[in-house]
Amino acid sequence: MNDGRGAKQPPLRAGDWVEVRSKEEILKTLDKDGQIDGMPFMPEMFQYCGKRLQVVKSAHKTCDTISGAWEGRRLTDSVHLDSIRCDGKAHGGCEAACLLFWKDAWLKPADTASRPAAPLAEAPPMAGACSEERVMAATRAPASTDGQPVRYVCQATELLRASTPLPWWDLRQYVDDYRSGNATLRRMAQGAVYSASANLVRALKNRPRIQSAVIKTYDSAQAIRGGVQFPRKHGAIPSGQKTPAVALNLQPGELVRVKSYEEILTTLDEDNENRGMTFDAEQVPFCGGTYRVRSRVNRIVNEKNGRMVELKTPAILLEGVTCQACYSSKRMFCPRAVFPYWREIWLERATQA
Repeated sequence: MNDGRGAKQPPLRAGDWVEVRSKEEILKTLDKDGQIDGMPFMPEMFQYCGKRLQVVKSAHKTCDTISGAWEGRRLTDSVHLDSIRCDGKAHGGCEAACLLFWKDAWLKPADTASRPAAPLAEAPPMAGACSEERVMAATRAPASTDGQPVRYVCQATELLRASTPLPWWDLRQYVDDYRSGNATLRRMAQGAVYSASANLVRALKNRPRIQSAVIKTYDSAQAIRGGVQFPRKHGAIPSGQKTPAVALNLQPGELVRVKSYEEILTTLDEDNENRGMTFDAEQVPFCGGTYRVRSRVNRIVNEKNGRMVELKTPAILLEGVTCQACYSSKRMFCPRAVFPYWREIWLERATQA
């Protein structure tokens, strides 16, 4: 980050306070496609102009949800603010509720910021290359001539263009995780223990008895310290067989309990899927917990191709339940906080205490 005189300023950290710049200021930072370095500023973000918000995480890295690799990606001059999520209004009503990315150039120090009072860097003005109308138009890819449905463009669909590969073994990212306030040393140590255990389990895939013993040892140690059991076990239903379904018609605001991991495994096939939806290791820490339903998800933009997807069966999002990137070694400590999708068969109504 540069202050305009060549001096390097400290990057934004979790806990810092900033103010989102005015619409006019932000438009001056954008190219004709409404982007900075491939990262779109989306119409859903204009409503926050002028607001004072807190940095919840540095977005110096993120994860690849497009190619299928689920690996880390490096970003520059980016943060997440106050857990602000896209409402999808400019993208066909997409209900994925993605955490928004904010470039430093779209922000300025708040009056009572906790960081030093040095000015944040601004992107070079684009000489009026962009307008609010262009930002809105940029939410759609150029019209196709093959009669295919509209393709949407958003921060999620453009994430590979806005980032660069970040190998898991690049230790500098973990230093940045700590310095930015994204992760504590304790959390990083726990992640290292899990990664070592998971690598050992994978290495023993052809020796199932020893592998099972390692998992049991891990679970016993976690039980003693009150931790999460090994989160990468396999479902009980043979691959290719039909998995069960339950319809609860859960609605926003309802209180639910996530079933135990053991109960959920009985609803999954050996690929850990239930009717095509994966139960991810990052969901295991929430098993047995009680949460409120945030929303029902019926339609989302496919990040791979920008097409709107209508879900055959609505998925459930739970308030405060997001991916913590604790059990995915190639993208450990990713701050993106994606909402995992829940099948209703993994949940049950809870009574108010």
